[in-house]
Amino acid sequence: MALALGKTVRQLLTEINSAELTEWRAYSVLEPFGEQLADQRHGIALSALANLHRDPQRRREPYRPEDFIPWHQSHRVVRTESDGTLLADPEAQSRLIKQLFNRDS
Repeated sequence: MALALGKTVRQLLTEINSAELTEWRAYSVLEPFGEQLADQRHGIALSALANLHRDPQRRREPYRPEDFIPWHQSHRVVRTESDGTLLADPEAQSRLIKQLFNRDS
């Protein structure tokens, strides 16, 4: 919120109290605003555009907005004790394996 107002966090905290900050946090849960919402809107637009040009023979699954949002939780990687990479989402794991096989051909 400080960034959106062009202030440092310290400046913001000198101007509002804990109760008001808590109200803003609650409001942001009900009505999201800021850069994360902008990223989500952008993901929606990009997925629509990508799906317009998607070849269903090459990619059966339609693109989803989160495919174009790098920080989205679906992209989080869980590291295992073995040297391999294990993704939290089984479908994402399958896509990763397919991508690795297709890269070699």
